[in-house]
Amino acid sequence: MRLLHTSDWHLGRAFHRVNMLGAQAEFIAHLVTTARERGVDAVVVSGDVYDRAVPPLAAVELFDDALHRLADLGVPTVMISGNHDSARRLGVGAGLIGRAGIHLRTEPSACGTPVVLADQHGDVAFYGLPYLEPALVKDEFGVDKPGHETVLAAAMERVRADLAARPPGTRSVVLAHAFVTGGEPSDSERDITVGGVASVPAGIFDGVDYTALGHLHGSQTITGRVRYSGSPLPYSFSEADHRKTMWLVDLGADGSLEAERIDCPVPRTLARLRGRLDDLLADPALARHEDAWVEATLTDPVRPADPMARLSERFPHTLNLAFDPERAPEEPDISYARRLAGRSEEQIAEDFVAHVRGAGPDPHEQAVLRDAFDAVRADEAVREVAR
Repeated sequence: MRLLHTSDWHLGRAFHRVNMLGAQAEFIAHLVTTARERGVDAVVVSGDVYDRAVPPLAAVELFDDALHRLADLGVPTVMISGNHDSARRLGVGAGLIGRAGIHLRTEPSACGTPVVLADQHGDVAFYGLPYLEPALVKDEFGVDKPGHETVLAAAMERVRADLAARPPGTRSVVLAHAFVTGGEPSDSERDITVGGVASVPAGIFDGVDYTALGHLHGSQTITGRVRYSGSPLPYSFSEADHRKTMWLVDLGADGSLEAERIDCPVPRTLARLRGRLDDLLADPALARHEDAWVEATLTDPVRPADPMARLSERFPHTLNLAFDPERAPEEPDISYARRLAGRSEEQIAEDFVAHVRGAGPDPHEQAVLRDAFDAVRADEAVREVAR
């Protein structure tokens, strides 16, 4: 069975101030064309279809168009909700849409109920594990201490129990939206840390022929059978080195697997430039970036006049400008933004405690801070679902 694995469409999202709806429409057309021309038997979409719980109308219309085109193609599609989606909204009409071969899996309670598709070698069971917010699904899965690993492990127990009851030789595919250990994140993914931990071990998915992951925006292989497709388009400059692709996966009769990366159309390359303004404007080696979307970090000791206007003369698609002035060794001042870069909310709070009283929080206080941040995230998730 040939699968086309994609995820993280983020319909409705902009790239800085650039509207990406046209590029997203071009990707949908590319997806449909690839499915038709490469003889795809099933499309899997591993979450974050939309960029937010209540997407703009234009994004909903594009999603509707995608569903119609996939249904007209006659290629079954299995799709789960991600942490950016409203599971309840995305799942509206799932039963009716399923009659057209578009299978939406947004309910945690249905993790152990697969979509079963068949080829000449027998059945393939597709299990959809939507994004599982631990605080919201702990009762459903009967876990005492909610965390990403515990709820995903409980969901996979249901998957294995159902699979064990099926005829021998039934192949299996799991769709999941999670941060799996070993994956490389980027700046454009929403933090899902709970209890100080965001990631789960890849071993949770052992025993499954293929795990189609979503959430991280870079295409990557965790193991031969556990892969991220990544987002089809860039959504932050931290993705400048990404190759935007989908996975074309051939699942053999014996569960053997071959995977090929299919490139996605990207409207422009990304470039992150750093240096003094005059050097950036004069350097001939930078000519290849003149049509790219550019993020420039200026290192001039004194901020130059009209830097954005001057940069835009050579790089007309400059979208982001930052300043990191060169300093002599005796000038150790670091900007507030640089001090916070790469630090979690909990680490920033712990730094504040240390700054105020001269000593950082003890283990009990650290646990209180973690619980407080987890409670805020859970409350935000509840309010987003209720919108």
